[in-house]
Amino acid sequence: MAKRVCPWWLGYLLASPLRRLAYKPPKILTPYVRTGMTVLEPGPGMGFFTLELARLVGTSGRVVAVDVQPRMIEELKRRAAKAGVLERIDARLALPDSMGVADLAGSVDFTLAFAVVHEMPASGRFFAEVAVASKPGASVLFAEPAGHVSGDEFEAELQDAFEAGFALADRPSMRRSQAALLRRA
Repeated sequence: MAKRVCPWWLGYLLASPLRRLAYKPPKILTPYVRTGMTVLEPGPGMGFFTLELARLVGTSGRVVAVDVQPRMIEELKRRAAKAGVLERIDARLALPDSMGVADLAGSVDFTLAFAVVHEMPASGRFFAEVAVASKPGASVLFAEPAGHVSGDEFEAELQDAFEAGFALADRPSMRRSQAALLRRA
């Protein structure tokens, strides 16, 4: 499913508490996520953002975390159980050619696409799947690492999002990242 997939062993570094110094999940997510929401998180790795998402959606919400690597999903589940939020997380192994989220059609309130679209085989297909899963008015926080994705590549991915039915709502400032907040028509 991916072009440049982050190796599973790097997931331990990405889930490190030291990373919280650069990216503060509560600060990034709180403006967008509320109790009771259904959240889609493609490429959650070992759960750096997932655990905070699960806390924010509360017991009445859920987080659907989709990854192509079984080891990432296994470690995510272990960390979520330890944090006491596993029951709020639907951790799924993605299919080779899609995220496998057709069952979510029209039910997702928010998608976090953080440093993951560049790993997909086709950003157009990615945004099309997210669009089908999203409710009207749903939002997507889309961010790519400035060191891995050029400005032109980011703009091309953004164009694919527009073609899938998303509109630009904001350009939030995010450390070491290019970011856009998108809304589903």
